[in-house]
Amino acid sequence: MKNTFGCSIKLTLFGESHGEAVGAVLDGLAPGLRVDRDEIARWLSRRRPASALDTARREKDDFRIESGVFCDRTTGAPLCILIPNEDKRSGDYEKTKGIARPSHADYAAHCKYHGFEDYRGGGHFSGRVTAALVACGAILYGALADMGIAIGTHILLCGGVRDRAFDDLAHDIGYLHTADFPTLDPEKGIAMADAVLKARDECDSIGGVVQTAVTGMPAGVGEPWFDSVEGLLSHALFSLGGVKGVEFGMGFAGCGLMGSAFNDPFAIRDGKVVTLTNHNGGINGGITNGMPILFSCAVKPTPSIAQPQQTVNFDENREVSLTIKGRHDPAIVRRICPVIDSITALVLADLLAQRYGTDVFVRGIDA
Repeated sequence: MKNTFGCSIKLTLFGESHGEAVGAVLDGLAPGLRVDRDEIARWLSRRRPASALDTARREKDDFRIESGVFCDRTTGAPLCILIPNEDKRSGDYEKTKGIARPSHADYAAHCKYHGFEDYRGGGHFSGRVTAALVACGAILYGALADMGIAIGTHILLCGGVRDRAFDDLAHDIGYLHTADFPTLDPEKGIAMADAVLKARDECDSIGGVVQTAVTGMPAGVGEPWFDSVEGLLSHALFSLGGVKGVEFGMGFAGCGLMGSAFNDPFAIRDGKVVTLTNHNGGINGGITNGMPILFSCAVKPTPSIAQPQQTVNFDENREVSLTIKGRHDPAIVRRICPVIDSITALVLADLLAQRYGTDVFVRGIDA
């Protein structure tokens, strides 16, 4: 299994939904980075189920840092984080063993791992594993923040309700990191929450679109062709099973414009090269141009729904009807926002380390 991402800074994920724990190893970190345990806990709380909008599974996420940290600073050795699984009901999955839950990885995993995969709760394919990713994301985000780089994600579209676009990025990103529901317009968040609850009451689920902004990335980071900023971000973002589409800047909407309307004119402001618009989302030729990075992700409806669905029992090679029981999210668009922030932090930190060396997070770009 390919569970490691990164070149200079590498993240390896491990664990299963109903195993003893989920966890991650971060390797390649510079020594001396701050590790704020309260901040890690806060990031995990942003991802954790909190209301009727989320799954009824309530994990405390009492993480343990097993290695790589001493006196709240990284040592430069591999950093390992473990998060125990405590609120497990593995028996919920005994009745569905061998049955392919529609839009889940059950059948694909069975074909790849010959029946030896842990099927409980999706096993290693479960969104539960993203808890470890978010814990690491909090550490990497802190390192980026010390360099003046900020990342924020909001729900742009859900249930036919559209949030306002990013405006004052510094303010908006700061707000999103403290908001109970990640929309820039609180009223839109209330309407989206109502749509999620309606789907839940109908034994259904709902998806949406989330939008991410990054400020403070220097120009000149990334590689042309196969290691472009868009390519590496997309590679990492598509590791999330719920993400089914990624677009940068104006994305598909820009394809309907003339070049004269889509192009981003360059200008000098306060002695700095900028673009007057940002339709390309801060990236040209696969390399950052110094403008904010903007991208959106399409998030599919949660596949576990309590309605009858046609499927197959692949152990018995017969068609069956399935109504999924248990504890599931009617929507994951709220909980996926800190996960996307974390993945973005991983990719950008790795790109910066490749460009300037891993000590850039301690010494700065100009050192």
